[in-house]
Amino acid sequence: MLLIHALSESSEGMTLDEMAAYLGVNRRTAERMRDIVALHFDLDERQDERHKRFIIRDSLRRVYTRPTAAEVAALQAEVLAHQSAGRDVRAAPLAALLAKVRGALDDREKRRMDPDLDALTRAQQMIAAPGPRAPVPPGVLDVMQGAIMAGQCVEFDYAAHPRTEPKWRRVIPYGLVHGPLSYLIGKMPDREPTYFRLDRITNARISDRPGCAPEDWDISAWLSTSFGVWREDPYDIRLRILPEGVDRARGWRFHATQSVEELPDGGLCIRFRAGGLRELTDHLFSWAGELVIEEPAALVTMMRERAALASRMVAV
Repeated sequence: MLLIHALSESSEGMTLDEMAAYLGVNRRTAERMRDIVALHFDLDERQDERHKRFIIRDSLRRVYTRPTAAEVAALQAEVLAHQSAGRDVRAAPLAALLAKVRGALDDREKRRMDPDLDALTRAQQMIAAPGPRAPVPPGVLDVMQGAIMAGQCVEFDYAAHPRTEPKWRRVIPYGLVHGPLSYLIGKMPDREPTYFRLDRITNARISDRPGCAPEDWDISAWLSTSFGVWREDPYDIRLRILPEGVDRARGWRFHATQSVEELPDGGLCIRFRAGGLRELTDHLFSWAGELVIEEPAALVTMMRERAALASRMVAV
């Protein structure tokens, strides 16, 4: 670090002999240390009348805040994944950030990064999982974010279902949730906060009425009361993982609040409290043969009903 600071703070640069004297080492050691510095910093070489001088061109702050090829490639992969899934509401701000990051690089940085960035971009791809494609009307997200920052209510027309007539709503914006679909968490008078799908919102505008979430409202705690996005009274869930599913379950999270208990037969007991039984049932289909639903009875009943419906999907 001493040599790095010396090379960045020097106005004329340092020769190898000056580096060696500054550090109290021999010239050969100073050469090795210079080469190490050159691997991580833009080390300029200047020739005066008799000696070569070396200097770190940018300030250390610039060096430590410069993005790496891996970081830019990761951001680019996120942009492409959201674009391919039709989630433009997430792709657009990330694409704008990517353009700003790349635009902040000078020509020398771009030339040094481009070969690595090209290799990483061609060698990695986000998995395009099946799911809904529901584009959000332009400007809707901007209105919601603007209302949250301004502490104002939002007004919009909302279609609870695709085939229903949109109805006017004025809500206090509590937060935004993004996944396969994007949602506004909004509160209407005398009601609990609820979800509004952004793709079903039209004519969105910031209201002239003030409104913001309470200071003690915690979006993470609110989300944890459901398995997915469906809101209902929570149930005490108990799942028994059979021994053949234990290895998979140890690396899996069913819910943020889950507890795990070892069972005498080598299995596991997973417990958590949440609503959203329909979404939980759909997920548990992928655990067939490795898991038994023990509680609640409502979840057992729903799984039987869903299994009966699923059997009709198989051609006889």
